[in-house]
Amino acid sequence: MTDSATVLAEGDSHFPPGIHSFDFRDWFTGLSDTALAHVFTTITFAVWLGVAVLIVFFLWAYRKPQIVPTKKQWIAESAYGFIRNTVAIDQMGKKEGVKFAPYLATLFLFILVMNFWAIVPGIQVSPMAHIAFPAMLGVLSWIIYMAVGFKKHGFIGFLKITCVPPGAPWFIYPLLIPIEFLQNLILRPVTLALRLFANMFAGHLILLVFILGGFEMLNSGNVFIQGLSVFSFAMGIAMTLFELIVILLQAYVFTLLTGMYIQGSLADEH
Repeated sequence: MTDSATVLAEGDSHFPPGIHSFDFRDWFTGLSDTALAHVFTTITFAVWLGVAVLIVFFLWAYRKPQIVPTKKQWIAESAYGFIRNTVAIDQMGKKEGVKFAPYLATLFLFILVMNFWAIVPGIQVSPMAHIAFPAMLGVLSWIIYMAVGFKKHGFIGFLKITCVPPGAPWFIYPLLIPIEFLQNLILRPVTLALRLFANMFAGHLILLVFILGGFEMLNSGNVFIQGLSVFSFAMGIAMTLFELIVILLQAYVFTLLTGMYIQGSLADEH
């Protein structure tokens, strides 16, 4: 049997994973010869398909709405109602919360579906494991946070409420104001994006380590190492179940923090 070092040297192995793990072009014969190969990757495919699934499902669920909801209508209403009640209304009150519930529900469902790709065989990577997508969601939430604050308090008023801690002695303002400005107006989209990205990227790598490690052990010439592949595959299954919890939790945390930030921009004092 050819040893692993020789195989890796000849370039015939896809282990350890590299950029090709995020590539979609090899899924279709001849796609690598077209211009589409430069833009149609696993991640872009997952995003487009996930968005299509969400749009089609909600159009289908509400095609003929009824007072007594059907199963599909109940699922759609429950998904929206969960975020409306536990995030929007709980954070901002009924009057303001209902206004932002559609955005928050859309944000939650989009992240949830994108994260779910991390455990789908054949895809097994979340678009949120690519920093561009969490970054854009963080910037979008930050724009809404800023726009709501400026609209309610005015430019100077919002900066004052955000950057000047109430009740602090005036002589420590030179220290506190830059910190508050950096924390509340600059770092919020960064922390939102990095939290989601880091969790999904780490989960992707952990699954790769156990699953691909199991295959490498199975292909080993040592019987003992081949036996250890069972443990590696078992850990891969266990971590997939754990990743399901992370998928749900990270979608909710991102949405919850966005709701908290919007509520903070509506408040008279922080």
